[in-house]
Amino acid sequence: MHETFLLVLGLVGLLTIASLLLPIANRINFPYTVLLAVAGCILGGIVLATSNLDPPGILGDFLISLEAMDITSEVVFFVFLPALIFESALNINARHLMTDIGPILLLAILGLLISTMLVGVFVWSVSGLSLVACLLLGAIVSATDPVAIVAIFKNLGAPKRLTILVEGESLFNDATAIVLFTILVTILLGNTEAGIISAAGNFLEVFFGGILVGLFASWLVASLIGRLRNLPLVEITLTICLAYLSFLLAEHYLHVSGVMAVVTAGLVINSFGRTQISPHTWHTLTETWEELVFWANSLIFFLVGLIVPKVLVDFTMAHFISLIALIFAAFTARTAVLYLVLPLINRVGLGQQISIAFRTVMLWGGLRGAVSLALALVILETPGIATEIKTFIASLVTGFVLFTLFVNAPTMGMMMRIFGLDRLPPTERMIRNRVMALSIKRIREGLERAAHVDNIKSTIATGVADIYEQRLNRVEHSMSKGEKQSDTVTLSVGLSTLTNHERHLYLKRFSDGLDSAKITRSLLFHADDLQDGLKISKVHGYQEAYMNALRFGLLFRMALWLQRHVKLTRPLAIQLANRFEVLSVHETAVTALIDYSQDKIPPLFGESLALSLDPLLTGRLKATQQALDALRLQYPEYAETLQKRHLVRVALRLEEASYHQMLDENIISPEVFNDLARELDKRNRIMDRQPKLDLGLEPTKLVAKVPFFTKIGAHRISEIASMLTPRLIVPGERIINRGEPGTAMYFISSGAVEATTKYQPVRLGSGDFFGELALLTQEPRSATVTAISYCQLLVLQLDDFNRITSAHPYLQERITEVAGKRLDLDMLITKVPLFTSLDSSDITAITKQLKPRMAAPGEKIIVQGESGDAMFFIAAGNVEVTSNQQTSIRLGPGDFFGELALLTRETRNADVIAIGYCELLVLPKQDFYLLLETQPTLKARLNPREDGKQS
Repeated sequence: MHETFLLVLGLVGLLTIASLLLPIANRINFPYTVLLAVAGCILGGIVLATSNLDPPGILGDFLISLEAMDITSEVVFFVFLPALIFESALNINARHLMTDIGPILLLAILGLLISTMLVGVFVWSVSGLSLVACLLLGAIVSATDPVAIVAIFKNLGAPKRLTILVEGESLFNDATAIVLFTILVTILLGNTEAGIISAAGNFLEVFFGGILVGLFASWLVASLIGRLRNLPLVEITLTICLAYLSFLLAEHYLHVSGVMAVVTAGLVINSFGRTQISPHTWHTLTETWEELVFWANSLIFFLVGLIVPKVLVDFTMAHFISLIALIFAAFTARTAVLYLVLPLINRVGLGQQISIAFRTVMLWGGLRGAVSLALALVILETPGIATEIKTFIASLVTGFVLFTLFVNAPTMGMMMRIFGLDRLPPTERMIRNRVMALSIKRIREGLERAAHVDNIKSTIATGVADIYEQRLNRVEHSMSKGEKQSDTVTLSVGLSTLTNHERHLYLKRFSDGLDSAKITRSLLFHADDLQDGLKISKVHGYQEAYMNALRFGLLFRMALWLQRHVKLTRPLAIQLANRFEVLSVHETAVTALIDYSQDKIPPLFGESLALSLDPLLTGRLKATQQALDALRLQYPEYAETLQKRHLVRVALRLEEASYHQMLDENIISPEVFNDLARELDKRNRIMDRQPKLDLGLEPTKLVAKVPFFTKIGAHRISEIASMLTPRLIVPGERIINRGEPGTAMYFISSGAVEATTKYQPVRLGSGDFFGELALLTQEPRSATVTAISYCQLLVLQLDDFNRITSAHPYLQERITEVAGKRLDLDMLITKVPLFTSLDSSDITAITKQLKPRMAAPGEKIIVQGESGDAMFFIAAGNVEVTSNQQTSIRLGPGDFFGELALLTRETRNADVIAIGYCELLVLPKQDFYLLLETQPTLKARLNPREDGKQS
């Protein structure tokens, strides 16, 4: 009972002091964490000095409770560390973290290893202890503290990217340090099995094993939270359980990195879980975690400060010399990584460039804290390690932590001021000044109204208003003096403001229940892409980002591949349904942004900026509507379903608001309200289910839509459908490339394509077919065919083409007829040697008289006994000439026939039948006689021959 009393008194007393120290730190502009450590050391000194005394009253009991508090490494690891790390990961921008993941991992892994080696070797050279013990010391002091430095950065207003770099490095290198620490302790205790290869394998297993544990645990909790509604207490509690359970599961049960598990869990909740939790609950959740971390941060620095005097009692001059060597080596190693290794990695193209100013602040901002001290406590508690080594490591780690807290931390502000990192960038400073000016103007108007309503003398109101008038003059002077930005920069500032509002719109829709968590995630990723595009390439980057959102991403292309090669349509249907919803919200959001820009931008940035933004937003809206209209035209029923679903969601929100109003007005009791809310929740869950999109790719239905097949009769449809493969084509997709071999032909069930030939593009729509020419002639494709809308195609492969045309003469006749009309006359002429020997002017004249024709296998081109009305040149294929006087003769490419009947003006003396598909050039009778008169050379070649080939 007495021990519990002392524990409660000690904890409450420390939190009370911490609460009082925070406003003091803010007042004197001093780092709060450093002030905590100072207070802890002072308390530790008082406890140590009064250990033999017995002060009376509550003060004496408080000092006794502090002396009784025995902070251990397990307390730090299992009580404080999960909360501190999870909160840091929860508040870091995961997307920006991944942008700089290259340099962050370089600093966290390679940088830590280099630091460990340099510190270990340098301290070993001056201390006389074993190299392994010194390397162990190097690993411990190489773990930077994210809590201390981020708290300082928040107070100083450090740039976001600098904060992410330092915080990301701290999160990851804590895990790296703990893993390396474990390996070195194993070696120090005499485990001969620990070699370089096994150590590296163990490192990878522990590091990435922790990531997997964090992924699994956070996905499970986030999915569970997504199923809960109106239970913020449960949702927040689950995130707290996640932080501790993921650490315990990884560290204690699976023996992998608990730190990496917690880091991963925090990042997943920050990104994926962000859309599983309502914005109101998310706000409460972050405030809860801030409170928890405030307690943990306060207690850990106090408790660490309490043990500092006990540790430093055994501090010797030899330890002091080693500490100097340790400080020199640690900062030398960090300098080498930041100024030598990191630039080399950047030159290879890994990671973004980091400025010298950022690197200098990162060098000075590598504070040490909880993790380093916890690892030192582990050494003190580990049996089998020599007392000399324990004392050495504990003293040097404590001294180094105090050095970074009492030297580096207080001078961080000065360091950032030297490089100008404590000031807002010019663009954000411009926004700040504009917002301040607008606010002051509104304040003046509000003062006038308040003075009038409250009957305050005008002289008093004028005196107060003059104060704000002076502030306004100073702000406007600053704006006119330092805000001469280029049009591109000003335009980027306006777009950034609109993008921030766009993100707010998406979260508001999610909060109102209008969009699902899945769709909201896509929308928020899109807003992040817009911001990233602005940062990298200004206005062009913004335009490129929203055009990328209209294109088809990797998941969509994978779904298309599955539909075409594995016949799985469900993934493609889901991707199209997602695209439908995302584009619909984009259309609504951009329309709202146009109104917002016209209303809010002029007061802030002027009318000219609003006019400049208008064409950008209008162009984006037009592009979005074009992409959405293409979907609506292809799937009009689904578009109507989504619109009805949206209205139902709106009705549910109105119904919920009505119930809340009745509850507030005491019209209904809480019991009735809860019953109505449960029923409403059931309907909300139904609305969360995405409607299924029918792609309409059933072969039988698609075949029935093509007029080309309807003439063969309904009883043949199923037979035809079994040979055809349905395929969905998206706008802009190339279906056929010119020059590639032809292996299939295509029937358009719905949609439209454009065939690009040498001459002009030709558009084909529903009911048309294409690609047959290459199948008939077995020659390369003569055109490129691209989809200009969503298309439902039926694909007929070569073998099936031969079977279907053999079984259905009507289809063969119709395909051959259309193919003949699509033959390229110039290309056919080049295949006939008779024409290639002529002058180009003669060829041009002859071309006007020739007509292309496609003959099907078995087709009679000439019938014996009929009058001759044309002659024929074979460009491709073979024919068989059969007469009564002689055996059959086969003619091939380059040959011609039918000229004899024209020359003798007699009837045909033979039958000519196509053996396979033949490309022919037809010269009508009238043009034949004209050709003989104008082309003597051809006339000589066309004279009757003795080889019997004439017909």
